[in-house]
Amino acid sequence: MDFRQRIDDAIAKAIAHGQLGTPPKRLATALEYAVTPGGARIRPTILMSVAAACGDRDPKLANAAAAALEIMHCASLVHDDLPCFDDAPIRRGKPTVHRKFSQPIAVLTGDSLIVMAFEVLIRAGVSNPSTALQLLGILSCRTGMPYGICAGQGWESEAQVDLSAYHMAKTGALFVAATQMGAVASGQEAEPWTELGARIGEAFQVADDLRDALCDEDTLGKPTGQDEAHARPNAVTQFGVEGAVSRLKDILGGAIASIPACEGEAELAEMVRKPAERLNPVTAPRTIPGE
Repeated sequence: MDFRQRIDDAIAKAIAHGQLGTPPKRLATALEYAVTPGGARIRPTILMSVAAACGDRDPKLANAAAAALEIMHCASLVHDDLPCFDDAPIRRGKPTVHRKFSQPIAVLTGDSLIVMAFEVLIRAGVSNPSTALQLLGILSCRTGMPYGICAGQGWESEAQVDLSAYHMAKTGALFVAATQMGAVASGQEAEPWTELGARIGEAFQVADDLRDALCDEDTLGKPTGQDEAHARPNAVTQFGVEGAVSRLKDILGGAIASIPACEGEAELAEMVRKPAERLNPVTAPRTIPGE
């Protein structure tokens, strides 16, 4: 079974668990709507790739970790699209959750998915509680304050923004979670994998800034020009298009160089290298992976 199938199966299982009993129908439907279709599943794929490179010693726990990470990411998108933040009308080529179901249902959907992400790890960790606790700690750290995606969203309400801290929290946090959780799920230490996740996250953020500035809505499946519309700091504003493209290449090179020694080091380097062209909208504007 390939990574995508393992990820999608684990997510489907988690959503089905959240729809048990006699749930409120609109909220139950919104849970599934928020996680499907799945976009590129970039973060859980990185997690699974790291787990595989480290021997994939506990596939069940790796599957759960990947599902938990992607469910948390989807929760953040539901909240990010709300009128109080981006007020986005579309996500992944379809109406956003608040446009489809209402703002109250969207808030409850995001909240429910956050809780579900932790529940997935708790249920899978019964046979390996020590590792599950580490995974829960990483996901918590990279979700809340001061190092997680909540901090990233919070930076957008500040008058003065530290661009590096903003990007690290808003985008980098869940990529660091991906590399760390993949390693931990296979019995490795988390810390040596921090730099790889941070560099991949930074590359993704620079690429996202380029896409926002250069691509159209049909290509991305979500509104463009959001950085300019909301006066957000971004790499294109700071470095220009050519400078941002050059920075993206440098970051990806550094990411490959930062991979810790492991059984599947060569395969993991290729996994990092392969999306490089697709990440760059200047060279591949029609093959851009969605979130």
